[in-house]
Amino acid sequence: MTKVLIVVSAADRWTLRNGVVHPSGFWGEELAMPHKIFTEAGWETTIATPGGKPPTLDRLSMSWTAGRPSRLREVARYLDSIKTQTAAPRSLDDVDPDAFDVVFYPGGHGPMEDLAVDPVSGALLTRVLASGKPLALLCHAPAAAFAAHDADGSWPFTGYRMTGLSNVEERFNSFGRKARWLLEDRLRDSGAHYTKSRVPLRPFVVVDRNLYTGQNPASSEPLAKRLVADVG
Repeated sequence: MTKVLIVVSAADRWTLRNGVVHPSGFWGEELAMPHKIFTEAGWETTIATPGGKPPTLDRLSMSWTAGRPSRLREVARYLDSIKTQTAAPRSLDDVDPDAFDVVFYPGGHGPMEDLAVDPVSGALLTRVLASGKPLALLCHAPAAAFAAHDADGSWPFTGYRMTGLSNVEERFNSFGRKARWLLEDRLRDSGAHYTKSRVPLRPFVVVDRNLYTGQNPASSEPLAKRLVADVG
């Protein structure tokens, strides 16, 4: 059986450039739909967070601006069906990445608050990327890559083709314009070959070697389905 580790942010806030703390967490669709697709494929799922803290659902991800009412109801039902798993996640520092076949990070602004500076997550990402096992980062989750470092201090994701939420998409949110940094800019500045869809908010998936990235919440299903198809 294929085993997938799902690493979720434990942050319940996102600190903006002006010091304002914006309530945040993980994006509902980005956890629910990939988890559902992995489970339907017969994969064994394990959720882990920094410190084993139950993750916080970003309420904006369940608002009318986040998608069709039917999709939001589907997401809410699925999240409710896995609440025993999300209520008691594994602690990331107790997880052995070698025990898993695939590692997947959903987004939301949470990763920009905690995973982007989490050394445990950074070490895990460095190890999985080097292992050749599929590693997937969705929407804001590529922010977690900034905590990864090779032994010589270099960034292991340098030169990889990647996507993630674009500057244009981030600025659709009024509070996003107050961000301390934007994901697209920082990926480019760090040495990734950032690429994006020509049309904002449309599904877009990039695969480079064993690194899989999805641009936005709409990429949740295509990214998960691509992983399932490739892993088999």
